Amino acid sequence: MNQQPASVPSTFQPGLSLSYGYGTDRGLRRELNEDSYIASDPVFAVADGMGGHEAGEVASGMCVRALAAIPQLATGERSVTAAILQQYLLQADTSIREATGARAGTTLAGAVVVEQMGMPYWLVMNIGDSRTYRLSQGRFEQISVDHSEVQELVDAGEITAKQATVHPRRHVVTRALGTGDETEADYWLLPVEEGDRVLVCSDGLTGELTDEHILRILSTVGDPQDAADALIQAALRSGGSDNITVIVVDARNVLNDAGAATTAPRRDPDAVDEDTLPRAQAGQKAQAEQGQKAPAAQAEPQHGSNDAADQDGKPSDDRH
Repeated sequence: MNQQPASVPSTFQPGLSLSYGYGTDRGLRRELNEDSYIASDPVFAVADGMGGHEAGEVASGMCVRALAAIPQLATGERSVTAAILQQYLLQADTSIREATGARAGTTLAGAVVVEQMGMPYWLVMNIGDSRTYRLSQGRFEQISVDHSEVQELVDAGEITAKQATVHPRRHVVTRALGTGDETEADYWLLPVEEGDRVLVCSDGLTGELTDEHILRILSTVGDPQDAADALIQAALRSGGSDNITVIVVDARNVLNDAGAATTAPRRDPDAVDEDTLPRAQAGQKAQAEQGQKAPAAQAEPQHGSNDAADQDGKPSDDRH
């Protein structure tokens, strides 16, 4: 596993520079860390494996290695498109199914920095319930939209967002790579604004911390590595029931429309342990709990590993 120093500044062109920090933790209840991630300019992504018995680790690791193998990303170019990303994600989906017999899968969320017409953009991608947030010009918002049963209920107006956080089906995802029927990612293209701070994380973070708590840390901890560490520690203090993976990326000296770099103002510092399940497997789990035996091939997935293409170099914190 290769790793690089955290909070690495990187330069795209005279003007835009990125600094970032990242980390992962097994959490307090999981035996394995099945999260994987890549944090290497221009791609920042987190994959949350599902499968258990190390199969989730295999799935998430294959996903991030597929991203790392994209030629434009491997060379640090900023010319990748959503179509190219989707092509490689479909390849990852096929590889995971072949390697695990479609018994394991992974979510994926992240942002790739791309250039269009000489201007930088965040190309945000999502499949499953890992998330990408942006703090920009004082506004904090979740960019990605969860592919989950509770999100569908929220969208239909049947439950509130607050009720979704404690709903018994909150861990059931409706899209994943490597398992299930729906494998296509969603994409968003957003201009990079001066002072942007992007957060990519697995649901081990958002399952423990509210958006308000996350915003409080992101808006008061200046260094991106310190912010990533603070988020992980806060999630552990809140229970740490799942694997926790966090990437924080800051953008500075963004070129404006006139081609001049701008400078950001200084920041003003002011439950039950459940598995993430694809929809079909969640139904089988419910049947099993009612005394009906699910097919053995549909093993109950678990969450969460450090098998990423770009990690911080620390050995995996898996314990058996």
